Amino acid sequence: MKPYLLIAIMLSVLLATGAPSAQEKPAAGIVDKGPEHHLTYRPGKIEWKDAPASLEPGAQFAVLEGNPGEQEVFTLRIKMPDGYFISPHWHPNVERVTVISGVFHLGSGETLNREAAEPLQAGSYTSLPPETRHYAIAEGETVIQLTSVGPWVINYVDPEDDPRLRK
Repeated sequence: MKPYLLIAIMLSVLLATGAPSAQEKPAAGIVDKGPEHHLTYRPGKIEWKDAPASLEPGAQFAVLEGNPGEQEVFTLRIKMPDGYFISPHWHPNVERVTVISGVFHLGSGETLNREAAEPLQAGSYTSLPPETRHYAIAEGETVIQLTSVGPWVINYVDPEDDPRLRK
């Protein structure tokens, strides 16, 4: 068989089977376009703000990339004082968490149980599937880095634990 004929046949088969396009989007419709420019954050240069009303007072928050309020990939950090806790809750999207400093005690379930929470030291990583009921407790000043897809929503298992509903 002549080489050009073999190439033509292979090309025809490839086109007929629907080779994947570089333009195809993931099924969820979320495309991680990345930042508009190179981002670098050095220790001590991160701008911390009070955490949103969806978290108990005392935590601080820094958005590193993206917008947690939009349907896009984002990365943020949460700084919590010693003893800070986040009551049992869940999120509609996956959460990927890296412990930067301190000890982040992470528990699963609908009831906060300090003894059952797994202590994650600095350098630890965890990934929580959507709608996983979980809670957290900080030991020492603790900083976590969280990556997810927005909009970031926190749904408390017990509405009485939701700081937004307190007067």
